[in-house]
Amino acid sequence: MALNHPNGTPPKAIDLSHHLNTLSKSRHPSPLKDIIKFMAYDGMISLSGETGLTLVDPLSPADSIPALETKKLRIDSTSTPPLAKFLQYGTCEGNAELRQWAYNFTAKIHRPAYADFEILLHPGNTNAWSKLAGLLVEKGDYILTENFTYPSSQAHWIPHGNFAAPVALDGQGLRADALEEVLSCWDKTHPGVRKPHVLYMVSVGSNPTGLTMGAERRQAIYDTCVKHDVIIVEDDPYYFIQYPDYKIGGSKPDHEILPSDKFVESLAPSLLRYDYQGRVIRLESFSKSLAPGLRLGYFVANPIFTERLLRATEVETQDPSGFSQALVLELLKAWGDDGYLAWQQRLRIEYQTRRDWMIDAFSSHFDLVPAEQVSGFKGDGIVASLRHANGSGSTPIFNFVAPTGGMFIWTRFLLAQNPRFRQLKSDKSVTGPEEKFANEFWSQLAENLILLTPGSYYYPWQGGEEATSKVQVVEPDMTYFRFCFSMATEDQMKTGIARFAEVVKKSWEV
Repeated sequence: MALNHPNGTPPKAIDLSHHLNTLSKSRHPSPLKDIIKFMAYDGMISLSGETGLTLVDPLSPADSIPALETKKLRIDSTSTPPLAKFLQYGTCEGNAELRQWAYNFTAKIHRPAYADFEILLHPGNTNAWSKLAGLLVEKGDYILTENFTYPSSQAHWIPHGNFAAPVALDGQGLRADALEEVLSCWDKTHPGVRKPHVLYMVSVGSNPTGLTMGAERRQAIYDTCVKHDVIIVEDDPYYFIQYPDYKIGGSKPDHEILPSDKFVESLAPSLLRYDYQGRVIRLESFSKSLAPGLRLGYFVANPIFTERLLRATEVETQDPSGFSQALVLELLKAWGDDGYLAWQQRLRIEYQTRRDWMIDAFSSHFDLVPAEQVSGFKGDGIVASLRHANGSGSTPIFNFVAPTGGMFIWTRFLLAQNPRFRQLKSDKSVTGPEEKFANEFWSQLAENLILLTPGSYYYPWQGGEEATSKVQVVEPDMTYFRFCFSMATEDQMKTGIARFAEVVKKSWEV
């Protein structure tokens, strides 16, 4: 079903059907789904019921999310459409009214540069990526990824015989020059192997790095993908959770709720903004903004892709949860766009506050210095060092780029001065001293009731014997850990970072 475009008539998407894989081309419509369309019509026998939920008012003047004014939102037989509609099998595109909202919202916020983009609902971005991998890549294909990438995305493609083609990062995320180098040199570095034609990326608050890509970089990435005929999968659940830079020792910014247009202007644009050919497939999710358990999101894509995705949906997941669709639709209708964007701003403020809590907790136990001010240091962001007890200097322990989006701090540990690592490295019988040290250090943290996520979970898998990941040295004398600040309270962060610092002091003997 075509949706109405609220803005003008930009060009249509170009023909990108040559990117469809053999499996996708062989899909046919499911006959059962033709019947289901009629089951949703008025007068059909269906289940009925009612429910309610507490609805906050994002535009109320309260300063924090828990204190927001609330009212009851009712979803029942009197709703439009009634709840009973959502409790039957629905069309696999998803509810038309919710799709029209998503279409209008996309046109208003992201402003795709081609006219005929379409919306298709899906049950969460993990499943959405699974469908796309089944749409675009053949067995043996390589998939372009960030140098550290979301492990669940890899867990899907590994059993299907696919591999990562990692692209180097800097403080803004994926580097356009590195992407160009990988693609232009592919025939030399991978003779006889098909050149990658799909790029998977999380361009805002990337999991695990927390990096957000700026507008100029996005344009360069898009131009490179046009040059090499690459499809971009923009997995973007954290889009509205973008922050300003963290300033060491600086005053905290005022947390005001901006008018909707000012808020949107403050955000890095989606890659859709540059997409005049229809080669960006955007994955949107309500998980990070409303509730993960909703399992609801939507594709924004070229009709060539949505039609094939629909064929897969008909025989795999069918339509997303009807109850989730009903709840989200009623919520969005009650809030309106301004209310929804105000809610997103409040979430951004909440997570930015938590980010600052965690980095402030680091500063209570480590000296934090901008990387460019540390003599001879190679790396981005902030360097955390421990002062020697005798006052003779300090030892750099880790560095990180303060996240400008998302929920994570990605730390790179500098192992060259760690006594245990030196011992492991000098032992010729030890294979992979970095990984062995990381495992030991993780265990020490766990014994002291500190749980971090090992960096090896996010290393891009490029083949090997292991079923889920390939343990590899990303950089000599380095290892990585991910901190998450989304759930812990300020007191918990202070306690946790204090314990972490004690383990570090013992390990580095500082």
